[in-house]
Amino acid sequence: MESKFTGGLLGLIGISILQGLIICFTLGIAAPWAICMKESWIAKHTIIDGHQVIFDGTGGQLFGNYIKWFLLCIVTIGIYSLWLGINMKKWVVKHTHLAA
Repeated sequence: MESKFTGGLLGLIGISILQGLIICFTLGIAAPWAICMKESWIAKHTIIDGHQVIFDGTGGQLFGNYIKWFLLCIVTIGIYSLWLGINMKKWVVKHTHLAA
């Protein structure tokens, strides 16, 4: 079986600019939705062993974690930010599946 990524550079640039604008204009409040939008685009263009990848996470689902992680960063004076990347990756992987 073949694994491949079918997205193009212009699509990635476009989705990244849109994500940045959403985050910027909402002062970060809509970041969970912007993150999910980009992850959905990535999944839509990813095929693993002949199976389409599906991302089923939503901004609403991520928002609770986003607030929790934000508060933990404040309480720990930023130390918790060291764990943000791995926690975000765990959440994304939890919501990423192969189509049957």
